[in-house]
Amino acid sequence: MTARFAHPPCRPARDVRATPRRHRRGPTLPPHRLPRLPGPTALPAQHRPPAPTGLERFNSAPADEVRHALLACCHSLRWVHRVAEHRPYPDVDSLLAAADEAAYDLSPADLAEALAGENLTQLPDGAYSAAHTALSAAHAAYESRFGHVFVICLDDVTPDESADLILAAIRSRLANDPEEERLLAAEELRRLARGRLTRLVRDPSGRPVAEHAQ
Repeated sequence: MTARFAHPPCRPARDVRATPRRHRRGPTLPPHRLPRLPGPTALPAQHRPPAPTGLERFNSAPADEVRHALLACCHSLRWVHRVAEHRPYPDVDSLLAAADEAAYDLSPADLAEALAGENLTQLPDGAYSAAHTALSAAHAAYESRFGHVFVICLDDVTPDESADLILAAIRSRLANDPEEERLLAAEELRRLARGRLTRLVRDPSGRPVAEHAQ
């Protein structure tokens, strides 16, 4: 009698193509997230240092350059050296006060030097030829009497008023004695220097100090 062995029931073969193979994945890093910032994100602004003021340029410029510029404000070397040597000035008012003090201390020789560097006071453009003729004659009479050019500060005078004012001032001052006129000329020089110096240090163009004297 032949022995029969029971066979296990046949299972259907698995279709390996139908089942995707799974790979074990290692630990993953959490996604990187930028912090939330209020409003739009922008690059930091580039801050430029402010341009130096006229007074700062005056205080820091080389001594020769400053003296050259000051000489265009007042043609007295003593005045120029005194104003230049007291740099740096904390503010414009301090500079102008020093300029006034130096002007008050000018000797007769210093004043003569400053007056020798001044030009004749001119009439504004558009003045009548008769006014120019009268002004030339007045200048000649003034120089003949006092030995130097006539100086007057016109900073607060409009061009329309300057012609009459210059002629009237020359004719009036021709009656002064030399000492009285010397004091008046010194005061006008001080005012001229103060106005020129003010424009020098308050110019916002950023030009070097020496260029103002050209």
